Amino acid sequence: MAVASPSLRQRARWRGIVAALTAGILAVAPAARAEPRPTVKQLRKDLAALLKESDKLITDYYNSRIAHQKAEKAEKSAREKLATAQEVYDQNSTELKAMAVAQYTGTEPSQVAMLAGTQDPAALLGRMALVQHLVALQDARLSGYAKVRDDRQRAQDEAAARAGELDQTVGELEERKKKAERQIERVRDKIDQLHQAPGLRPDGTFVPQLPQGPDHITPRMALVKQLIQERFEVPYGIGCYREIQDGGEHPLGRACDFMLSRGGAMPSAEELKRGDQIAAWAIKNAKRLGIMYIIYRQRIWHVRTGAWRTMSDRGGTTANHYDHPHISVY
Repeated sequence: MAVASPSLRQRARWRGIVAALTAGILAVAPAARAEPRPTVKQLRKDLAALLKESDKLITDYYNSRIAHQKAEKAEKSAREKLATAQEVYDQNSTELKAMAVAQYTGTEPSQVAMLAGTQDPAALLGRMALVQHLVALQDARLSGYAKVRDDRQRAQDEAAARAGELDQTVGELEERKKKAERQIERVRDKIDQLHQAPGLRPDGTFVPQLPQGPDHITPRMALVKQLIQERFEVPYGIGCYREIQDGGEHPLGRACDFMLSRGGAMPSAEELKRGDQIAAWAIKNAKRLGIMYIIYRQRIWHVRTGAWRTMSDRGGTTANHYDHPHISVY
């Protein structure tokens, strides 16, 4: 019996190993992989699509506003026409009623009475002409009344139709406005996701930063300030660095106050709402942007607890942070 050479035996052994490995790989289901985090390129692509859709919604909203304004004008015109028609209708009704009452009570000379009592042919013909004139006048009044009555009805129908159109456009306008606002909010969220706080370590903590630039704040605080300015606007100013060593983050360049009024005055309801929106945005983006805590309306929110806590009364609108949200970063 022939003996296989060592090289043949070795190739056969390798073929067996490969076959076993292949069978094992095919028998084992592949492990589920975590979804990869979206890249900046993908986020920018998504953002471009959202902006395009947002522009379309804003255009629809604008067109709805134009349609609403046209419906308002048409409804106003219809009401004015109806008021005019009603006035003419009432006047004609009064005159017609007076004529009917006069004929019924005999206060107007009847046609027969006017023709009787004269033998003069010329006078008789004159009176007959007068009677015909009165009859024609009554017919004209009746015919005119019918037209006035029909005009009034048409004006009434048109006013009702325009009012219905106005109600419909108001509803459509509100719905399109809400859609546009929701889409704009999604666009803004996508923009936020394009930014990551500088100095983030792999374990989720942040590298300490020194203040820099003319406003003496850290790059992390500068990013938060920039994003809030772009998203909300802050018409009453933003105060960040100050030299007073009060144990807070302002002297370290790690805090900013986003003012909602001037001179310590209580902000308007609209500005208080703006403050709520800024605080909510800061909470939503706290971990990604390195926000440590927020103070607003005599309350403090810390990223470690994730909840608001009431603070003691410090004796004033500004001291109690009613006129500004305060944001500190790591």
